[in-house]
Amino acid sequence: MLDLVLRGGRVVTASSVDVVDVGIAGGEIVALGGHMGEAATEIDCSGALVGPGFVDVHTHVREPGQEWKEDIASASRAAVAGGYTAIVAMPNTDPAIDSGPVARFVVERGSDVGLLHVAAAGAITAGREGTRLAHLDDLWDAGVRMFTDDGDAVADAAMMRRALEYIGDRGGVLAQHAVDPSLGAGAMHEGWVSSRLGLAGIPAVAETTVVARDLLLVAETGCRYHVQHVAAAGTIELIAAAKDRGLPVTAEVTPHHLTFDHTAVLGTTDPVYKMMPPLREPDDVAAVRDALRAGVIDMVATDHAPHADHEKDVPFEEAPNGVTGLEWAAAAVNAAAELDERTFFAAMSVAPARLAGLVDHGRYPAVGVPANLVVFDPATTWVPSRTMSRSQNSPYLGRPLTGAVRATVVGGEVVWDAGGHDDAA
Repeated sequence: MLDLVLRGGRVVTASSVDVVDVGIAGGEIVALGGHMGEAATEIDCSGALVGPGFVDVHTHVREPGQEWKEDIASASRAAVAGGYTAIVAMPNTDPAIDSGPVARFVVERGSDVGLLHVAAAGAITAGREGTRLAHLDDLWDAGVRMFTDDGDAVADAAMMRRALEYIGDRGGVLAQHAVDPSLGAGAMHEGWVSSRLGLAGIPAVAETTVVARDLLLVAETGCRYHVQHVAAAGTIELIAAAKDRGLPVTAEVTPHHLTFDHTAVLGTTDPVYKMMPPLREPDDVAAVRDALRAGVIDMVATDHAPHADHEKDVPFEEAPNGVTGLEWAAAAVNAAAELDERTFFAAMSVAPARLAGLVDHGRYPAVGVPANLVVFDPATTWVPSRTMSRSQNSPYLGRPLTGAVRATVVGGEVVWDAGGHDDAA
C-alpha cells in the first residue's frame, strides 16, 4: 500500500500539465497516473496544481539572537503553511552567520524542528560590518553555498571584488542587498508621495548604482552574482544587458514589490508598508512583473522579515524595515504576476532551488524524485486573519487573496494540510 496519494490534481511535470494521481512511498514519488490503489493517506487535489514545493532563498528566521521576533520553529511553521519545502536563512542574526559553527547551528535547529529543509546563507564580511571578509572557508566547509550581507550592501568596491574572487573560485554565489548606504538613508521611495508626507526619500538610483558597479566586477571575476529584492525598473535593464552578455547573473523579486507601490503609504503611513528597498512607482511595479514573466527576473523570494508589534508600533520613519511573507507569497504572486503554471513553478520552486544548490527540491514530479511537493489552488479566495509567525507585520492580514496552499509534502510526509484551518474560503 502507498504511503500517500495526491488525487486528481493538475500535476505540473517537466513536460506537461495533466490531471493524474501522484503515488508516494518511502519519501519519493513512485507512480504518476490514474486509478491508484489505496494509501495510508489521501488528499483530494481536484482543481488544484500539484508541483515542486516552493523554495525561499531569502528568509529571516531571526535565530540566533532575536527570538522575540521569530525563531526557526515558528518560521518553519509559517513556511510550510505557505507551501515551502525549503528555506535559506539570512545571516543578519546575532551573532551573524559569519562562521561555520553558527551556520551549523541554524541547519541543525532546522533539522531538529523537522518540518522542512533549512539551509543557511553565510555573511560575506565579518559581523556583516563590511570591513573584512568573514570566515568564508569555514562557512564553505559547513555547507554554505550562498553568501550575502543582506540588510546591508557590501559598499566597498575592493571588498566586493575580493569576495567575488574568493567565492567564485569555490563555485559559490554572492547575493547583494543592492541599496547604496549613502543614498539609502530615507524612510520610503523618493517621489511625490514622500514629498507630500514630508518623509526623507530613497531614490531608485540607490539600487541601480550598486548593481551597475557590481556587474563590472562580475565581468572581471566570473563569480555567480544574485541581485536581491529588485524593485527599480533601471535595475532590470542592467540585469537584462548582463544576461545578454552571458554574465552569471540571477535576480529575485518579492511578493510585496509585485503587489504594492509607494501610494500604499499615502493616507495611512502604516509602518507595515515600510521595507528596504522601499515600495516604488507604479511603473516600477509593472516593470518587475513584466521581467518576472519574461524570465529576466528569475525567481520570487519572500524577504520574510518578522518584527515584534512594539517595534512597528512607532512613527513610520522610526520603524524597522520589513514585512512577513512566507504564508501569502504564492497567493500574492498568483494575483499580481498572472504567470502560467510552468513560469509560476519555475519562479517559486525550480530557479530558487537551483540557485541555493538544493538538489532534492525544486524538481518537477517524476517517478524516483523526492516527494517535496505543494498542492496549490489558484482559484480559492480567502482572507488571512492569523499567522504562524511570531510577528504580525504583514500587509496581507485582513486583505482578500486569491490562491491558497491546500497541502505541503516534505520527504513524503504531509507537513501542512489546510483542512481544518478556517481562513480558506
